[in-house]
Amino acid sequence: MTDDLPELRASDADRERVAEVLRDALAEGRLDMTEFEERLDATYKARTYGELTPITRDLPTAHASPVSMTKETAGQGSWARRIVGGEGSSTWAVAVMSGFQRRGRWTVPRRFTSFAFWGGGEIDLREANFADREVVINCIAIMGGVQITVPPGVEVVVHGIGVMGGFDQREVGTGGDPGAPRVVVTGFAFWGGVGIERKVTRAERQRLKEERRRERLEGRDSGGELH
Repeated sequence: MTDDLPELRASDADRERVAEVLRDALAEGRLDMTEFEERLDATYKARTYGELTPITRDLPTAHASPVSMTKETAGQGSWARRIVGGEGSSTWAVAVMSGFQRRGRWTVPRRFTSFAFWGGGEIDLREANFADREVVINCIAIMGGVQITVPPGVEVVVHGIGVMGGFDQREVGTGGDPGAPRVVVTGFAFWGGVGIERKVTRAERQRLKEERRRERLEGRDSGGELH
């Protein structure tokens, strides 16, 4: 039976998992743009597991193949994977006439406190894990600012107080995805501000761009066949 697996038909989800591995490899510098585009084209043209498997064989995830031989359960790939418990990677950050960053793959604690005085800070949650279903980000900005970036699907609540300053309220009221974290922003801003914006990751933008390109190509092929 094992010998027959490479001939099994791959699904769109299988191809997308391989594409995600390629995007990570591009971002990490393991593939250049030419290699990435060649392998990506081969991924979307692949019809079987046997055609997909070699595409990522020399990448770090090869020991845990992104090609699934079994159907995934509904919970896999959901927000539940990113609520990991624990204490968090760090619980505070300070910028005094300087700056700080918390971004990339880090774990947001249940309560994170930041202080910016004549400086600025960046708190990016788009690739972060979360210690709990609800986390509190406490921001104190005095003649400075803190910028918080959240991914789509996360609910944002703002309880901060501004004096000759303010807390961004634009993302308040947007409902979260089922099971997604809830981010509560609190604190105090004096001659300063706390900005909140919702953005997708670079990898997600690339995925959407590729998806649109694939849809255009499929539409063009369908039009040609119809003609």
